[in-house]
Amino acid sequence: MKYTSPVYGVKAVPIEKIVPNTYNPNAVAPPELNLLYDSIREDGYTMPIVCYYSKKDDKYIIVDGFHRYRVMLEHDDIYRRENGMLPVSVINKSLDHRMASTIRHNRARGSHDVDLMSNIVKELHEIGRSDAWISKHLGMDKDEILRLKQITGLAALFKDVNFGKAWIPEEEGEFNENADAAGKPDESKV
Repeated sequence: MKYTSPVYGVKAVPIEKIVPNTYNPNAVAPPELNLLYDSIREDGYTMPIVCYYSKKDDKYIIVDGFHRYRVMLEHDDIYRRENGMLPVSVINKSLDHRMASTIRHNRARGSHDVDLMSNIVKELHEIGRSDAWISKHLGMDKDEILRLKQITGLAALFKDVNFGKAWIPEEEGEFNENADAAGKPDESKV
């Protein structure tokens, strides 16, 4: 018998028929959850929710995709646009195998490589995207963008940054007549 992956049978399911599982250890921090909302708002649902269908309860139990489900629950604009329907891919597995599937899905997402992320920031900057644009569209705060820019080591990434003037260096060999004996600068020139 030929195997067909569940993703080829994606169906639209009313969100009211979908329930979270009771065992998912995954949590998403607020900035990433906001970014997921932005992603779904801008791109739509691009991946289905993975569920097990319980005939007894006539409910779809989430195996993977709880946070995509949560976005629809918490954002009326998404709910209305999608007519309250979520794309669902169904797997038919026992509870122990569903638990294993949940963990595999969570762990398979991996993490972002810092060097690759810094190169993305560099490339976006080179094509004219501002830090504000990068922050909005990639869900990064200004400190994260700064750290990623520092990794690339390119001065061009800092050309529009206004640095404070905490001190002004003196020319070598120049003596400030108004400095006191301890070498403190003349306050009138700072």
